[in-house]
Amino acid sequence: MRRISEHPILKRRSTRTVKFYFEGKELEALEGETVAAALIANGIDVFGETERGRRKGFFCAIGKCSSCLMIVDGEPNVRVCITPVREGMKVQRQFGRSDVSW
Repeated sequence: MRRISEHPILKRRSTRTVKFYFEGKELEALEGETVAAALIANGIDVFGETERGRRKGFFCAIGKCSSCLMIVDGEPNVRVCITPVREGMKVQRQFGRSDVSW
């Protein structure tokens, strides 16, 4: 298992598992861990691609870069390194630039 046990900002508070969906596939996560940590624990390293087709993934882990931007429950540009996973959450890779609404 590739679970991240420590995060510089967010603390894991539970050992209860929740189910979430990554591109239609059901996965398990620990309640309260970040989406990025849950994806990595499930063997998923590529979170999307740049407009030039370069892979993006986990980088700063504190919400300061844009390497982990993904689509969460239909909302683009979500920083999954600081977003806690929730039961039933739907996560998708983001390719290229999305509509910038921030």
